[in-house]
Amino acid sequence: MNAIPSEKLDTPETDENLAAVSEVEAGIRDFVRNDIAYLRRPSPGTLSGTETPASTTASSPTPSLDASAEATVSNVNSLIQRVAGTSLAEIENLIGELEALRDLLHAEGQRVQREISGYAQLSQQAMKSTRMIADNVSQWKRSAENLRNG
Repeated sequence: MNAIPSEKLDTPETDENLAAVSEVEAGIRDFVRNDIAYLRRPSPGTLSGTETPASTTASSPTPSLDASAEATVSNVNSLIQRVAGTSLAEIENLIGELEALRDLLHAEGQRVQREISGYAQLSQQAMKSTRMIADNVSQWKRSAENLRNG
């Protein structure tokens, strides 16, 4: 037997799919960057390039950084929920449509099976009728020959 290792063939369709996936990922990255870009700007309470750490009080924690980080996390969570919520709704709609299609295909499969069964029975009855007719014709033929010969 010929053993040929399977090779993955790059087709134009595969390349287009990969390009579409990359484009969507880039769009999501840009969306996230734009959505949280304002959080990256330094707030007035944080250290700027002109201030030194010595000018702030060493004993006070930096609540503005914690609040900023918490706001960033909250905004990212909100963004993920918005993006995921839309996707989940679309997936749930698709699942519903696929279930309805499955039910339709199941019902149609049963109908086709009933039709095939009906045609098979009809075909068997036709074959039996044809055999009966052929047998009767052959009997008539024999009886007609016996009358001629006899």
